[in-house]
Amino acid sequence: MNSSRIRLRRRLARGAVAVVALSLTALTACGSNDPLSGDSGGTAADPDTIVVGSANFPESTTVGYIYAEALRANGFDVDTKMNIGSREVYVPALRDGSLTVIPDYTGNLLQYLDPAATATSAAEIDAALPAALAPDLATTTPAPAEDKDAVVVTRETADKWNLTSIADLAPHSAEVKFAAPAEFQERPVGLPGLAERYGLDIAAANFVPIADGGGPATVKALTSGQVTAANIFTTSPAIEANDLVVLDDPKNNFPAQNVVPLLRAAAKNDKLSRVLDAVSAKLTTAELVALNDAVSGDSKTEPETAAKQWVAQQGLDTPLS
Repeated sequence: MNSSRIRLRRRLARGAVAVVALSLTALTACGSNDPLSGDSGGTAADPDTIVVGSANFPESTTVGYIYAEALRANGFDVDTKMNIGSREVYVPALRDGSLTVIPDYTGNLLQYLDPAATATSAAEIDAALPAALAPDLATTTPAPAEDKDAVVVTRETADKWNLTSIADLAPHSAEVKFAAPAEFQERPVGLPGLAERYGLDIAAANFVPIADGGGPATVKALTSGQVTAANIFTTSPAIEANDLVVLDDPKNNFPAQNVVPLLRAAAKNDKLSRVLDAVSAKLTTAELVALNDAVSGDSKTEPETAAKQWVAQQGLDTPLS
């Protein structure tokens, strides 16, 4: 092989190494957006620090900051890692010590940990959770605050048909156009559950799929009269803002979804539990709706700021006696 070809191959090899190095640098830079990327070996750097996380939606982030502020007020060294993602990400992070505590929802948490679970009422879910959590996860006392699926109608429809519960809507099934995410058609607690438990039988032609999770497009479809009823979450500020009516669900078609602190079991102790229980005791559904309105409404308050204000208003910014 002549010398010019050797020099060419060496230059190509050096170029390949440079490209690989740049690619690794870019991957590292992208990874820095991961709230958990600062951990070494997947565990929290300081075992004495309480690491509070949140899922990647505003309500979870706001409640996560509330936990953090209340814990700091009681002498805990607290770090925050918000907007982590779904349970598939944050539950392993709790198990490996990257997180200490994160807000969750009782019914969905139970379904995630035990897909065969059939509990739907708050009491049933609370009774079933400990076995599903063991041995490496734990919770403290759930809050009264609940963010769950609901069947919602306008005040005009509720008055016209004298509606207070989902069962009252069933005799009008043929007239009901129903808006919800597409998967609501097949989910056991969606249209099949409403038909089985209440006799509310929505024809396929009367189902309007809207993929915003009960958000503005769903609300607009309901308030404009495009649909008669809709699946909207109970902590949506749009319910009060538009004088909408949440129909009672006495047969618990929709599993209870109380906000609950989910912890790494090894980190749970009496003092930590007392602080989180004090927060939960103050966190009602009405308070959660107000927090969501502050963060996602016209004022667009940052979740951390809304959390600090709420903690101060509730008297949780000083050590517990």
